[in-house]
Amino acid sequence: MSDYPVALAGAGVDTQMWLHEYEIEPQAVQQIRTMAKLPWMHGIRIMPDCHLGVGAVIGSVIASQSAISPSAVGVDIGCGVNAVKTDLTLEKVEGHLPALRSKIEWVVPVGFNSHEANVSSGVKGDKAFWSRFKDLNAPVEHLEGRALNQMGTLGGGNHFVELCLDADGFIWITLHSGSRNIGKELAERHINIARSMPHNADLPDQSLSVFLADTPEMRNYRHDLEWAQEFAMRSRSLMMSRVKAGISQYFDENLPSSYLDVKYGEEINCHHNYVAEEEVDGIKMLVTRKGAIRANDGDLALIPGSMGTGSFIVRGLGNAQGYNSAPHGAGRKMSRGAAKRAFAGTDEGATEIARQLGTVESRRDSGILDELPEAYKDIKSVIAASSNLVEPVAHLQTILCVKG
Repeated sequence: MSDYPVALAGAGVDTQMWLHEYEIEPQAVQQIRTMAKLPWMHGIRIMPDCHLGVGAVIGSVIASQSAISPSAVGVDIGCGVNAVKTDLTLEKVEGHLPALRSKIEWVVPVGFNSHEANVSSGVKGDKAFWSRFKDLNAPVEHLEGRALNQMGTLGGGNHFVELCLDADGFIWITLHSGSRNIGKELAERHINIARSMPHNADLPDQSLSVFLADTPEMRNYRHDLEWAQEFAMRSRSLMMSRVKAGISQYFDENLPSSYLDVKYGEEINCHHNYVAEEEVDGIKMLVTRKGAIRANDGDLALIPGSMGTGSFIVRGLGNAQGYNSAPHGAGRKMSRGAAKRAFAGTDEGATEIARQLGTVESRRDSGILDELPEAYKDIKSVIAASSNLVEPVAHLQTILCVKG
């Protein structure tokens, strides 16, 4: 029997949490209380990976009949994860992990890198999708070429491609990425529009400025938002197809014929920064998930841990009290700056990297200090707190991690 949810005492609207108030940093608690003061809120749900964000906390689910805050969605519109099971086993990849990491980094540009040309051409629905670019409401026409070349690229920060091992000995491919620069550009332009609107003038936090239903500004934002969400979803699928092709090509070129025919399962592809129309408490609502996944009854999803600590494949339980949602990952417990200061030591973090990552195949320079496992909450504890939101299907242990 789960101990959760617990109500946030004194909140302006119904605010239920899957962790206790004392487990949240004070600034984030204040942020939740500020969110709850907005007059357009129906209710808020706080996931166990909650931590401080911009406007809205990371790990929040907001239900409203009439308003969306673009800052509550965030600048990485459509950010999410993808997972595919393979028939590869640890025995087949042992000794090949460094070469496989290089192969993945070759087929999927990481960090600020992008493809030299549009590699999504020929993907089903690609032409129709890109034909909608000219109809975006924000003035981003000059970014079309860049957006085309960033489709199917990883980015940086907490984005990753991993090879993981499940309890049955099979390898999974998992990845985490979003809408790249084009999503950020669209988000920031609409956030600035929202901030300038008169109905937001007296808000306790201008970062929570909203668009209201049945207004041109709301229609324009939702139009661009939905395009960016599709961009992110398509980008993850494209990356996954390129990783699969790269792995198959590697084995084809380097191993005996008995290893050539790698088989891949169905994709699990889901957002965790997005807006959807859903029924909440019997009413049609606009549901904003910022660092949270949809967990309808039977939905499969990936909840990743921190770098190198593994992930969970979960099945949603359709918990209406939790707005059919679940956490999106481990959630930070240290800011990026604090992690870098804590782990740098006298050797630019080499000792901490070796200690925290163990045998995981990964880059090992100081650029990953803010992504090390101890900068994040314990993923097993997050999953345990979510026992009435999702059920674990598989625990995946990371053996290879590609970071931007």
